[in-house]
Amino acid sequence: MGLEIERKFLIDKNVLGPLKNGYQIKQGYIKTVDFTTVRVRIRDKEAFLTLKSKNKGTTRLEFEYPIPLQDANEMLENLCQSALVEKTRYLVEHEGHTWEVDIFEGANQGLIIAEIELKSEDESFVLPKWVKEEVSHDARYYNSNLIEHPYSKWHL
Repeated sequence: MGLEIERKFLIDKNVLGPLKNGYQIKQGYIKTVDFTTVRVRIRDKEAFLTLKSKNKGTTRLEFEYPIPLQDANEMLENLCQSALVEKTRYLVEHEGHTWEVDIFEGANQGLIIAEIELKSEDESFVLPKWVKEEVSHDARYYNSNLIEHPYSKWHL
């Protein structure tokens, strides 16, 4: 069984500094009747199908499988909701942890989120100076919700 324990944070881009070696991500979601998330993701030239359960705190089941790139493109075009999430991801090492910094594009342009995956919900870690606010429990920031409610439409 795969578990994902993840926390999300908004960041201060003015403190973050320059980022290197980013890679492109394009992903879509297949609608389900319950709280299961089915994601199709293309990361540069690789493709994956991911199934995730509903969150319990910051933990949920996660199963990810590589799929042929052509299949992923067809799924994104024919099976996923019409909008896609597009972003560039950067991996940033800080105090023994790898942070994934996502700079969103398209309808979610302007949104920058940092995520950290943990081994347990109570694992300690050091917040980088560029972290502003935790949004782990705010469903608006879930990628699957950004499709129907893109950041550019929020009234901040």
